[in-house]
Amino acid sequence: MTILPLHLHFSLTRSPVKPHSLPHAPRLKLTQHARPQVVAGPPENSVEINGTFPAMVSGQLPSGLRRELMPSHVAVIMDGNRRWARMRGLPIGSGYEAGAQALRRIVELCCEWGIRVLTVFVFSSDNWFRPKVETDLLMDLFERVLKYELQHFERENVRVSLIGDTTKLPKSLQELLANSVGTAQKNSRLHLIMAVNYSGQNDVVQACQKIAVKVNDGLIKPNDINKFLVEKELETNCTDYPHPDLLVRTSGELRISNFLLWQLAYTELYFTNSLWPDFGEDEFVEALFSFQKRQRRYGGRNS
Repeated sequence: MTILPLHLHFSLTRSPVKPHSLPHAPRLKLTQHARPQVVAGPPENSVEINGTFPAMVSGQLPSGLRRELMPSHVAVIMDGNRRWARMRGLPIGSGYEAGAQALRRIVELCCEWGIRVLTVFVFSSDNWFRPKVETDLLMDLFERVLKYELQHFERENVRVSLIGDTTKLPKSLQELLANSVGTAQKNSRLHLIMAVNYSGQNDVVQACQKIAVKVNDGLIKPNDINKFLVEKELETNCTDYPHPDLLVRTSGELRISNFLLWQLAYTELYFTNSLWPDFGEDEFVEALFSFQKRQRRYGGRNS
């Protein structure tokens, strides 16, 4: 999973992506397309339905989607940016720029449709094994674009949280990320969680280390350790909805790649052949339709 710059302008219109790369390259020209038919959803209630707490009432939903079956937390592995660029004979940076626009569309739709939490795999701790010139480019691009977008987070009432080991990021990026979290902490329309230099395995390890310290200090006993205590120490303790209802992975890969390993225990998985820059409203609606057709039993039987 590779880093994606964030251009979040919240225009709430659907656009196909054309080539777009670094500042020296021409900007993408967007063309407005017709939106699917939408219908108003019923008022939200707080009752758990099919294993999901209904999303907050916000904008209208595409026809056929049911408000009471909308996921509260969607996680995304944004894969296929480099492949998208290579297929078009473009620089790798163009793929990441196009992927940023795809992320913008999904953030817009989550806000419009009342999804409460969106967690995106921005940069995996395993991505450091890629060529340094590529990781340096991605870090620089992420920093410059995020700096530009902070005002939009505040304007659109989007709360931002980070998970992952940010100490290995460039100092200037660390400061910017800390500022983005601080300035949008009270926002409530959407909680955007960015996994940056994140590893699901390391997340579990650091939680165990914190618990071990508490045992060593005599604050808790070994027999006190249970799954709820572990979850309190995981990095996703920043949200009231730490377990994604739906995980979407693009580009046709059928794995979760060290992402939210604990939190995905009962998550519904959706895999699509679409490359991330091509993942738009139609593809998101298709994923949500698939989710709403499933029975979430958590090990039990159908009622």
